[in-house]
Amino acid sequence: MNPLWRVLPFKVLNGQTNMCMDEAILQAKIDNLVPNTIRFYRWNPSCASIGRNQSLQLEIDVEAAKEHKVDVVRRISGGGAVFHDFHAEITYAVVVSEEDLRQIYYKKFPNAFFGVSESYTIITQALIQGLNLMGFSIDPGVIHCPALFLEDKKISGNAQARKNGVILQHGTLLLHVNPELMYTILRAPEGVTKSKMVRSVRAKVTGLYDDCDIPLISDEEFQSFMIKGFKEIFEISCVEGTLIKEELEIIENLKEKRYSNESWLYKNP
Repeated sequence: MNPLWRVLPFKVLNGQTNMCMDEAILQAKIDNLVPNTIRFYRWNPSCASIGRNQSLQLEIDVEAAKEHKVDVVRRISGGGAVFHDFHAEITYAVVVSEEDLRQIYYKKFPNAFFGVSESYTIITQALIQGLNLMGFSIDPGVIHCPALFLEDKKISGNAQARKNGVILQHGTLLLHVNPELMYTILRAPEGVTKSKMVRSVRAKVTGLYDDCDIPLISDEEFQSFMIKGFKEIFEISCVEGTLIKEELEIIENLKEKRYSNESWLYKNP
């Protein structure tokens, strides 16, 4: 019998709630209260997130974010600053014990070494399979972080947090790209102009639906294809579930103690 994983319903939530939920699932899994879990979501309002060890002031134009009604949050995962456009991106999160993921990897690559890079590899293989089932031809690669590419342009970036033998991996799946808005909210690196960053994004990044004949589908259909990809690559069974009481309590605690606290958002790297 295949291992049973939980799939949460597709949600559209604000930035604080999305990050609290990912962290709450991680903690509940550490406490052995929930099974391995997959979820897909959007951000409303649009949100800029920064990695755990980044400087907010260096990465985000906070005034521009306020002007465009864009939220700002700090993730517990690493990686760089990301603009999560409500209209143009779907985000996924996978919470899994490292040992379970190792066993999944060993089914594909018996006796192989399993480390951080390999954990990204097996999860991104599941993402690729889901996108392939929709008709997209996706390749893995790296630009600053493990990434996915469509016709040599990046459509997904990914980041991890690890704690007590449990992995949280979440990442973007770009549907469309608006480089001008992206680099109105995100700051260009020191010494680089906004116009140069916009040109760079246009050259290196695309959305799944920016230049293709594949019809746009609903968020729920999108999730269904992606879950099928996980089931095929991971050799698992999935059941739709909900957050348990303990996870909801963790979310409320995190909102109060961390994500509503400016000392977390503005902390020095």
